[in-house]
Amino acid sequence: MRIVTSEEMRKLDSSAIKNYGIPGIVLMENAGLQVLNKITSILQGQIAGKRIAVICGKGNNGGDGMVAARHLMNMGADVKLFLLARPDEIKGDAGVNLIILQRMNAKIYLLLNEKDLHRLEISLIYSHLVIDAIYGTGFKGNTNDMVSKLISMVNDNKRTVISVDLPSGMEADTGKVFRECIKANYTVTFGLPKLGMFLEPACRFVGELTIADISLPRKLVEDATLPRQLITGDWVRSKIIKREPEAHKGDFGHVLLLGGSPGMTGALCLAALGAIRTGAGLVTAGVPRSLNPILEQKLTEVMTKPLPESDKGYIGRDALETILEMAVKADVVAIGPGMGVSPEGEVLLTELLPRLNKPVVIDADGLNLLSKIVAADKKFAAKLPKDTVLTPHPGEMARLLQVSTEEVQKERIKIAENFAASWGITLVLKGAKTIVACPDGRTYLNTTGNPGMATGGTGDVLTGMIAGLMGQKYDCRTAAALGVFLHGLAADKAVCITGEYSLTAGDIIDYLPASILEITH
Repeated sequence: MRIVTSEEMRKLDSSAIKNYGIPGIVLMENAGLQVLNKITSILQGQIAGKRIAVICGKGNNGGDGMVAARHLMNMGADVKLFLLARPDEIKGDAGVNLIILQRMNAKIYLLLNEKDLHRLEISLIYSHLVIDAIYGTGFKGNTNDMVSKLISMVNDNKRTVISVDLPSGMEADTGKVFRECIKANYTVTFGLPKLGMFLEPACRFVGELTIADISLPRKLVEDATLPRQLITGDWVRSKIIKREPEAHKGDFGHVLLLGGSPGMTGALCLAALGAIRTGAGLVTAGVPRSLNPILEQKLTEVMTKPLPESDKGYIGRDALETILEMAVKADVVAIGPGMGVSPEGEVLLTELLPRLNKPVVIDADGLNLLSKIVAADKKFAAKLPKDTVLTPHPGEMARLLQVSTEEVQKERIKIAENFAASWGITLVLKGAKTIVACPDGRTYLNTTGNPGMATGGTGDVLTGMIAGLMGQKYDCRTAAALGVFLHGLAADKAVCITGEYSLTAGDIIDYLPASILEITH
């Protein structure tokens, strides 16, 4: 499902009006009716006699709320309309709907200063439901003092709140909330979901999301250039390649994993199991020679390869030619889980990466080493293999960019998209709502996962999964998007048994089969 910025949505609405001849007031009417439909569902059809407070701004969002208010009145609800503007300030289609309400003798109250909030406060106490139609997608920045107090009043009252298009107080494009924001129980958004709804911290305020049709022509939406989309179960199902009955292990790729160091063999094992569980035909784990016996004990379905090592037990510079020989037989190379950060590793990757002609996934210490390499050679990114996927968490992303983690978290979408484009790689920026940004400008936001995944080893599992999918001939963006969705889905299934506090990376591996089965059947 595609997601849009406020400007992209504005252009769709404008095109529907100008190119298809759909009057704006018709779109507004449809939006208000969709809010009404949701309210009818929430109240189980029992509208008559219900006390409903409708809080409207002066823009089209307020107009949508006025449409809902009119229909609720006709169904017998006791509606009180609160306006954050004088009637003469409300223009266009919203103004038309206000005039209709005035002629219907609707109960209309103005909220022009803080003294006016007392009437709203009393009304909220006795309301069954509150409609938030204050700000729409055009809102940016801070709410003023009065609106901040109004929003706090609504939130503190704890009545059921339904937000029109998006909760008032959040930015539609960035998900930023600078002061107060309506904490909705339900949000009815129109046409397509808005980008900011899925970003922190705004996603915490949306509640149950309904994506409502307001009669935008299907072809208009399908033909629009909209580069961002959600990774959903339906999308994943559409991308899964069906296996043929006569298939053999050679058809499903050979994954070469490089990593491991003293005290960190578990990371490489988790990555290897992630690759196997996601369907890789063959997996070979290249590990420092002295640690090979450990992996042979821990891994049954995975081949291991002892590699020359440094004095401190890291994969050594002398492993270069051996790795290149192994890569000839591999379909994808994954680098980094448990690898450790050492001068030898830095030299090894500096020489290895430009010579690999296979798809590559780089994670964990592979990224930490890469950040050191790039700091010394700003042009090194151009030497990465064509089909490269980087999978940083925010801290690793910060090191690659030489900025703070806080800066990364403030602008996750923008940073991920700019980085993927400038480096010419596929970037998986992990975290709540993991982002997959592609060099061609397409971006995917994941919809699965939970806070229990914030534990050691889960990223290593994801590395193996993405590599396993790339080995099965999925392109970089598809493998990354499928990987993060299935990874999160497995965690969501596991957490129902383990709870968030006890979830482990191994639990995710254990629930991968059920997750893949759900998608493929």
